[in-house]
Amino acid sequence: MVIVPSPVAAGRLVADILEGYVRAGATLGLATGSSPEPAYDELVRRHREEGLDFGRCRAFLLDEYVGLAADHPQAYRQVIRRALADRVGLTDVHGPDGTASDLPAEAAAYEEAIRAAGGIDVQLVGIGSDGHLGFNEPGSSLASRTRVKTLTERTRRDNARFFGSLEEVPHHVLTQGLGTIRDARHVVLVATGVAKAEAVAGAVEGPVSAFCPASVLQLHPHVTAVVDEAAASRLRLAGYYRFAHEHKPDWQGY
Repeated sequence: MVIVPSPVAAGRLVADILEGYVRAGATLGLATGSSPEPAYDELVRRHREEGLDFGRCRAFLLDEYVGLAADHPQAYRQVIRRALADRVGLTDVHGPDGTASDLPAEAAAYEEAIRAAGGIDVQLVGIGSDGHLGFNEPGSSLASRTRVKTLTERTRRDNARFFGSLEEVPHHVLTQGLGTIRDARHVVLVATGVAKAEAVAGAVEGPVSAFCPASVLQLHPHVTAVVDEAAASRLRLAGYYRFAHEHKPDWQGY
C-alpha cells in the first residue's frame, strides 16, 4: 500500500512500475477509467521524450461493453487507443468482442487467448465506488472467469459522464473474472479521489467478501496499491502504510 499526495504523483509511480515491464517486453493488462489516465499520460511522455519503446509488448483489456460497435468512441478498445496505444505505438492489443453473436463462447475464447499468450505479467486495475474490480459487481464469485455481467445502476450512473445520457450506457459487459485477474503475476491497483475512499478501505482492510469484489486482491501474492491522500482517507492503518513505505529497503521493489 503506497499513499501519495495527488493523482499526478500516483500516475508517476504507476508509470515507474509499468516502465520496467515495458522495457522487458511484457504482456500488459490495461484498464480504462479516470484513475489510470495520469499513468498513461506519463508513459506517453516517456515514450516521446525518453524513447520508451512499447514495440515488444502486447496488451489485454479488462472488459468491454456488450452491444457497442467496435468503432463506438466509448468502446474500450477505442478508449485505450486514445489514452495510450495509438500514442505510444502499441499495436498488439486484444479485448473481448462485445458484439459477438455467442457471448459465452467469446468469453471462453478470450480466456484461452490470455492463456495462450502465457498469461498477463502486470495487470493495471482501478476500483469502482462500490468496490467492483473490472466489471465484477458486488456479489460476483471470487473464482469467476471472463463472462457477461449486468451492471448495477450505480455503475451505470458513474459511467454516464462518458456518454450523452444515462440511457446510452449499456446494461451488460464482458469482463475478466476475479479469478482471471488473480492469475496475473502482478496486480497494480490505482485509486484517487475521496469517492473511492470507502471502496479502498473495504478492499484493503475489510473482510474478503463478494460484497467488495476488490477485496479478493488480499489473496494475491503480489499487489501494489497506489492511492492518493483522498482515496486513503478511510484507511485505519494509513500511518503504518506511510511508515512502511518510508522505510522500504533499497533492494525491495514494488
